[in-house]
Amino acid sequence: MDWLRRAVNRPAARTSESGEKAMGQLDGKVAVVTGASEGIGFASALRFAEEGAYVYLTGRRKPELDEAVVRIGAARASGVQGDVTDVADLERLFATIGADGRRIDVLFANAGGAPMRPLAEVTEDDYEHATRLNLRSAVFTVQKALPLLNDHASVILCSSTMASRGGVGIGLYAAAKAGVRSLTRNWAIELKERGIRVNALAPHTTDTPMLRGNAPAGMTGDEFITFLASGVPLGRVADAAEQAAAALFLASDQSSYITGSELVVDGGVNQI
Repeated sequence: MDWLRRAVNRPAARTSESGEKAMGQLDGKVAVVTGASEGIGFASALRFAEEGAYVYLTGRRKPELDEAVVRIGAARASGVQGDVTDVADLERLFATIGADGRRIDVLFANAGGAPMRPLAEVTEDDYEHATRLNLRSAVFTVQKALPLLNDHASVILCSSTMASRGGVGIGLYAAAKAGVRSLTRNWAIELKERGIRVNALAPHTTDTPMLRGNAPAGMTGDEFITFLASGVPLGRVADAAEQAAAALFLASDQSSYITGSELVVDGGVNQI
């Protein structure tokens, strides 16, 4: 749970010289984060709330989702259990937001993942899972959100550095994330008349429960993290809070002149 302690043990809210609470970058805005029970999704939801947004979190596992909402604070967040690969669940998520009388300023389609398996072992179920969770879910998350998206909203898709790299056992995941990168460009064009910005966040290896759970047989989560860090120029994997800071940049007016782009947060892996 180190990732969770680091995410929540952040400095207190900023104050001005007069002692008043400083304005947050997302004050008065409504954000939606999918895959928000843990990892990058939770860290981003927390950061959005810290910056003044009211945040809707969604995830498949209710106990973890409820805990995430408690940690953020019920006054700043709501949880709606659901599976982003199920269009009916997505419709229910956005119906809930609409029934609350809210519209969306920030949409972070973060949910994703896939089994690591070499080509010779890939099954049809693996293929369906990878495309449904990473690509199909992005399509219908954004589509079903459209009626509630405010003009000038920010849409963030979660891509990956793997979309532009090769490797053993990551082909399905990489291909699906490459599709997400393409959606980013196309939707930036489609939604520009409404002033809606669409960008992708492309994380590299980040210390999350999902990553640790993918440790190869015979290797602990800590050992796996150490092994992965050895291939990063900065000598370590990312913290989920670092990815959340990048998501905040894309969500806020700090990135008001950026659309159709991909923000790579990789410790230098793709550049050095």
